Amino acid sequence: MLGAVLGALCLQAVHAQAPAPARGSAPAAAPAQISRDAQRAYETTRDKLVQIRTLLRNSNTQASVGSGFFVSANGLIITNFHVASQLALEPERYRGVYVPVDGKEAEVELLAFDVRNDLALLRVKAPAAGATPQLAFRGADRPLARGERIYSLGNPLDIGFAVTEGTYNGLVQRSFYPRIFFGGALNPGMSGGPALDDAGQVVGVNVSKRLDGDLLSFLIPAEFAQALLARAASAQPITKPAHAEVARQLGEHQALLTQRFTAQPLTAQKHGGYSVPVPDDALARCWGRGREPDFKAFDLERTDCQIDSHVYAGDFNTGYIRLRYEAYNAPKLGPLRFSAMYSQSFANEFFATRGSRKATPAECSERFIETGGMPMRAVVCMSAYRKLTGLYDVSVLTMSVNQSTRGVQGRMDAQGVSFENGLKLVAHYLAGFKWEAAK
Repeated sequence: MLGAVLGALCLQAVHAQAPAPARGSAPAAAPAQISRDAQRAYETTRDKLVQIRTLLRNSNTQASVGSGFFVSANGLIITNFHVASQLALEPERYRGVYVPVDGKEAEVELLAFDVRNDLALLRVKAPAAGATPQLAFRGADRPLARGERIYSLGNPLDIGFAVTEGTYNGLVQRSFYPRIFFGGALNPGMSGGPALDDAGQVVGVNVSKRLDGDLLSFLIPAEFAQALLARAASAQPITKPAHAEVARQLGEHQALLTQRFTAQPLTAQKHGGYSVPVPDDALARCWGRGREPDFKAFDLERTDCQIDSHVYAGDFNTGYIRLRYEAYNAPKLGPLRFSAMYSQSFANEFFATRGSRKATPAECSERFIETGGMPMRAVVCMSAYRKLTGLYDVSVLTMSVNQSTRGVQGRMDAQGVSFENGLKLVAHYLAGFKWEAAK
């Protein structure tokens, strides 16, 4: 039960709804200038902008929709991996097409993808005669300035091509990989579309937005799209399921995640004589709640932390670490009542013991351990990914057992890690619990 779940939405279109009419009007002068700038961005880009569709081969019906843009004269297209993932993982069931502004549909093939940065490189199967118009990338020697205007393009909700205007607000804090904080509106269907500067050069690729705020959108910096283009411009098309390549890239991600997480001791939070581990503020966002008003007979404090490192792996997110703990203090309950309540809280924790399409049933091991001068009960569970060989979900649940009317319970969940790194993460986490008796 995470205290504050911070959601983000990948921008794939599913269904569209009719917009509500706007009420009131802003002064005419300012919007007129914004409208001219946005119109110029659209008019100079419209012949390089495309919609990407994945279609079921048997029925030829549309399965998903995103956006993309031309980056070469021979018909190479940049989009998001989450837009083209069905072409990577189930090419026998899906095919891809692009639709430019004029509406003439044509087939594309997948050349390569970058799972960690949610990017894919497509190529037009039968390019038209002559050079394809293409967008240019902004040079690395011209870094964006905070407050600089950005124009994002795409096909929101499969309604039609559109441009939205916003600002560059630097890079997202605590993001595991660099992401641009775009102060503008992105909507489903705009995934993979370009974000341009005033000169019409690509500075980023649309990727997601926050669900719990307004004008909180995110772009992948253009440098990662340039790197994918340079690496795979001459690659052969992917025609068979690419689970092995997805697993390889996720393996690189989890190795880096494990290295960063275990590189230094976890931060200690004190509760009476207990020290419980939480990630450093520079690595994770943590949210806490103090005394719970619903519990009159005892004090309960909670903290939830998550590292912003999730990666889209086809039809689910993986590659992140979550930690939480609860600190109990119940001197009025008495040892027996406290033990019953405390044990029930521990038993209520959920583990995926039934398995799923994604992973095998969790296998768990329980034992009593001692760490930092504190006896503890610990349960470690692992489940293996079915199609991404070598990756596991790992959970550890622990509770102190050294006091009769107070204690701490903690849980860590690591998704998409190797077996060896899962054990490293568990050991690093458990080592962060300590007990210091009052002097």
